[in-house]
Amino acid sequence: MTTGGPAVHIEIDGRSATVEQLSAAAPAGYGHFTAMQVRNRRVRGLRLHLDRLDAANREMFGAGLDSATVLGHIRHALGGQTQDASVRVYVYEAPDGPAVMVTVRPPGGMPAAPWRLQTVPYQRSLAHIKHIGDFGQGYYQRLAHGNGFDEALLTGTGGTISEGSITNIGFYDGTGIIWPSAPALAGITMQILERHLPGHGVKSRRNPVSVSGLGSFAGAFVTNSHGIAPVGQVDDLTLPVDDALMAILSQAYESAGWDPL
Repeated sequence: MTTGGPAVHIEIDGRSATVEQLSAAAPAGYGHFTAMQVRNRRVRGLRLHLDRLDAANREMFGAGLDSATVLGHIRHALGGQTQDASVRVYVYEAPDGPAVMVTVRPPGGMPAAPWRLQTVPYQRSLAHIKHIGDFGQGYYQRLAHGNGFDEALLTGTGGTISEGSITNIGFYDGTGIIWPSAPALAGITMQILERHLPGHGVKSRRNPVSVSGLGSFAGAFVTNSHGIAPVGQVDDLTLPVDDALMAILSQAYESAGWDPL
């Protein structure tokens, strides 16, 4: 099925979705997903995406998810012509058991300009799962956008930072990368950087990070399925943009290569 707006093709369990199926899926609210960029029918970190889906499925539905079946659904949804796309794979509760929905949209990219983040008092439940139906996450993202920011930065007790509403955030202290140790989703781009940064001379670690301590960092950046972008502002605080750091991050990410679907 193709909807209005940016072209999107949707399939459920390997077949074009009907209006009835989409109507039933929309309010379900119980499920998980992964989002990926496809280029020349290849994906960075494909195994990480498949492992994420399998682990979440075991936790939420009590059974693993067959990778070959998922890959077959992705290939079928892409068809024979589409080489580049933004693809999402959802697994959600349906009347006859978990169903797999694949959406295919035009390819996307990360805006290059430094991002402006607004801190908000919210942390996702079961943050280690990329789950659907999180009202607070969407609410605060919308609030941040309405206030002129690019993203909401989720915080807990005492201003402890966890993640963005749709991003991970990393900080540079002049010696290495610090990822907040508060509960957060281990994003695929984040995982790729953790694996490949040491090969570029940069180590990373998990530590508590608070809003009050942001002024001590030499730089910050956000990551998601679209890529990596520098952070130039959090609330009223201006952060330095380290071009050399961003170059290293890009090199580390690109060194991961592309996996064929």
